[in-house]
Amino acid sequence: MRDNNLLGLWVRRFLLEHLVAERNLARNTQISYRDTLVLLLPFLGKALKMAVDRLSVEEVSPQLIRQFLEHLEKQRRCSSVTRNLRLAAIHSLAKFIGAHSPEHLLWGSSVRAIPFKKAPHPTMAYLDKAEMDAVLNAPHRGTPQGERDFALLLFLYNTGARADEAAHVKIGDLSWSSCSSVQLAGKGSKTRRCPLWPQTVRVLQALARGRGADEHVFLNRLGQPVTRFGIYAMVTRTVARARTSASSLKDKRIGPHSIRHTSAVHLLRAGVDINTIRAWLGHVSLDTTHIYAEVDLEMKAKALARCDVPALASAKRKSRSPDTISFLRSL
Repeated sequence: MRDNNLLGLWVRRFLLEHLVAERNLARNTQISYRDTLVLLLPFLGKALKMAVDRLSVEEVSPQLIRQFLEHLEKQRRCSSVTRNLRLAAIHSLAKFIGAHSPEHLLWGSSVRAIPFKKAPHPTMAYLDKAEMDAVLNAPHRGTPQGERDFALLLFLYNTGARADEAAHVKIGDLSWSSCSSVQLAGKGSKTRRCPLWPQTVRVLQALARGRGADEHVFLNRLGQPVTRFGIYAMVTRTVARARTSASSLKDKRIGPHSIRHTSAVHLLRAGVDINTIRAWLGHVSLDTTHIYAEVDLEMKAKALARCDVPALASAKRKSRSPDTISFLRSL
């Protein structure tokens, strides 16, 4: 007879049945939830001085989970965003247990009552055109790895692809027709097509020459498919080299996602409408894409504030004049 109070049995069902069979969540989401439990279970075992496989559901009190969250922030130096991500996985586990075991419904409610911490909104990092050009010129294109780095950077800038999306692109996903494009598999297994610039087509054709449609486009120096971690390391390495020719990069922390932001901002400045950018980046909602419009508007406002407009300066000096209101309305 199965003991419904053992936490280990619920964890197994949660990972193998709920996330995979019932929810069909993306593989990266499954891994994130699994990693949360990899951290949580040893912490609980150590705190309760008990073997992990003997832990019961009700022994995992809300207070103990709060201690785990504090451990993440203080000992592991995780950010508030990471802390909230781990808590979301624990909330999901508590909801699953409560839904399938009425005797644990109250326990699940108390765990899910643990609030998320307000996290500071991260500053969006993106590159100006001159900075992006410096990054693209940084790889040593005389070597196979340098040519691969250039092709990958140009691909990220052209498509606005996430690092994981670029890592999984296969040669069969590329279309060399009159309107060349690439098919990307994004979050939630959603696919989209992005057009490719002529220069991107040329470097990708050279990279893919003589290889099969089932092979990955971007390979590492060992001939294996590059990972998102490898892409992050490549971007970091290339940006460090580009800082010698673009000093403004010294104050910026740039990763693959920064190039994605750069693509969106540059498309917006080129006059592309916001809905097209949403489809280009694979956003589900326009609300996500509107952040780029806000960033561009803020940039324009700062540029305007630096301008010395004689008429405006004169109006400020005559602020007590009845003509001031008429002048401002005419702007």
